[in-house]
Amino acid sequence: MAALNQKSILDMIKEFRRNWHTLCNSERTTVCGADSMLLALQLSMAENNKQHSGEFTVSLSDVLLTWKYFLHEKLNLSVENMEVIDHYEDIKKTYDDFLKKSNMLDLIDVYKKCILISSCEYNANISPVQLLARKIIYSYLNLLVNLKNDLALAHILNIPDRGLGREAFTDLKHAAQEKKMSIFLVATSFIRTLELGGKGYAPSPSDPLRAHVKGLSNFINFIDKLDEILGEIPNPSIAGGRILSVIKMQLIKGQNSRDPFCKAVEEVAQDLDLRIKNIINSQQGDVAVSTTDISPARPKSYAINHGTAYCGRDTVKTLLVLLDEEAASMPTKNKAELLYDDENTVHNNGISILTLFRRCKFICWKANNWNKFWKCSSGQK
Repeated sequence: MAALNQKSILDMIKEFRRNWHTLCNSERTTVCGADSMLLALQLSMAENNKQHSGEFTVSLSDVLLTWKYFLHEKLNLSVENMEVIDHYEDIKKTYDDFLKKSNMLDLIDVYKKCILISSCEYNANISPVQLLARKIIYSYLNLLVNLKNDLALAHILNIPDRGLGREAFTDLKHAAQEKKMSIFLVATSFIRTLELGGKGYAPSPSDPLRAHVKGLSNFINFIDKLDEILGEIPNPSIAGGRILSVIKMQLIKGQNSRDPFCKAVEEVAQDLDLRIKNIINSQQGDVAVSTTDISPARPKSYAINHGTAYCGRDTVKTLLVLLDEEAASMPTKNKAELLYDDENTVHNNGISILTLFRRCKFICWKANNWNKFWKCSSGQK
């Protein structure tokens, strides 16, 4: 990965976007950057360990060992004399399935599709609190563009606090696995059925998601609000700015304006708004010299989401460029902090991604057997 610099990676991703209809199944496919690749690998290893030993966990040393082997193998580099962890093929399949379900391609898959190699250097000077703000805002944008992205959803489901902690995420994840749907679609379906009303539509009274109605409704309605902006404002510059403003206000609402996180959110939102305008100006320049990748007259079969409102298509394309730039950025140097720290303690309730995705046996037991336990404890039959 070190051989691929940010500029060449961006050029590679732009090539991928220009030819998306021959390289992937959806124009809204998002690119999984280096940090997200590592997180996805960690989750895949933990899932594999659970299947073989019953524990959804994995050590940092095993992740880093597998990460090195994984990168070498995917890049067709020599793996001779390299140590490989047990059940590696199962881990790799779980990783591939996770990305496919999330409508993502990792950087190496994009690289393989585009056959582009280059080298350079990248330097960034950004504080930890700004990194956190960027991660959160980018995750909102990522989910808005790609509603199947479970990793993006995990970062923002409970930011700001909606009362949707680990238990809510676990209930959603189990429902998603049972129904073979994305977590966001499960949450949306649940809230929509409640809104329809009537006994014929209402979820079962024993549905674990009923305990999280308020938080889920808040989350779904907020994403709906962003989606409305996307579909109703044809100008991508105005739409992008409005989306960032709404996300910003949601994150800093009720917070002290002097709080470092609030300041970071303000700065990141302002920076991304400017970046969106620069992207649009650059695209308009490309159009002027007839180098645009997708014509406005592209047949309907190529439209984003194949039949949804055409109005927001330019905004989605702009956001994809923004997300591609983020995916092309250099990976986090401190892998232990990325994978295992209960990061974002103040703003994410101290729950790491691995902890969030880990199945909680007590929660599952409680959801399925609480009534039975209560009857036995009270002497009822």
